[in-house]
Amino acid sequence: MKKGVRSLLVIFLITILVAITGCGEQAKTSSAPAPKAKPVTLTISAAASLTESMGEIKTLYKKEKPNVTINYNFGSSGALQQQIEQGANADLFFSAATKQMTELQKKGLILDKTNVNLLGNTVVLITKKDSTLDINNFKDLSDDKIKKIALGEPKTVPVGQYSEEIFTSLGILDKVKTKAIYGSDVKQVLAWVESGNVDVGVVYGTDAKSSKKVKVIAVANKSLYKTPVVYPVAVIKASKNVTDTKAFLKFLSTAQAKKIFIKYGFNFLIK
Repeated sequence: MKKGVRSLLVIFLITILVAITGCGEQAKTSSAPAPKAKPVTLTISAAASLTESMGEIKTLYKKEKPNVTINYNFGSSGALQQQIEQGANADLFFSAATKQMTELQKKGLILDKTNVNLLGNTVVLITKKDSTLDINNFKDLSDDKIKKIALGEPKTVPVGQYSEEIFTSLGILDKVKTKAIYGSDVKQVLAWVESGNVDVGVVYGTDAKSSKKVKVIAVANKSLYKTPVVYPVAVIKASKNVTDTKAFLKFLSTAQAKKIFIKYGFNFLIK
């Protein structure tokens, strides 16, 4: 009888020991740190006019996704379009006009159902801050006292496209062309005005706001250009990081990103 009790006691103690050991292992497992997310690098091809706002968004996104490194390729939307068509590495395209995005879509280079019209902007006439030129609107550009006008190249720079539409509506395109100096992107146009190498320039309202060296003479009435100033953004079909790129695209539509875009003067189109 005693032998049987002793055997039961041994079995009971072994059972408790196994249970305690199992709990210990479970505690070790549960307290182990979660595996780190795999490092990812995203290449974003974005219009030059987005330089300041996207720079701030990059810093903000790094805090939320420390494993994601954002590399920007800024330039004119037309030049970026051509790069993507030629197979350049890009995960996301953020254009300053719908024209370039539409062309890429037609060629099957944009991932389906990812295109979002995210931002709006204005077109403004600027001059150097200390300029004494007596002009008040776009129509004054036909005046002989204006010698040099900085514009974006209309074939590749959307603000140049909008500018030509404005001048056509005002009936002064031919006169303006004789004075025009064409920049490779909107930032070059801005730089020329800042330096005083030209009398005036046409840029986006956001670019004028980013500079302390220029002043806005006039804001173009939207009726003067037939193409709305819309910034679409979409995932490139050839991206090797589609999931992470979609996550970044989604972040661009958040309240946090909206606050930054509005701070730099953009209109946020997502309701």
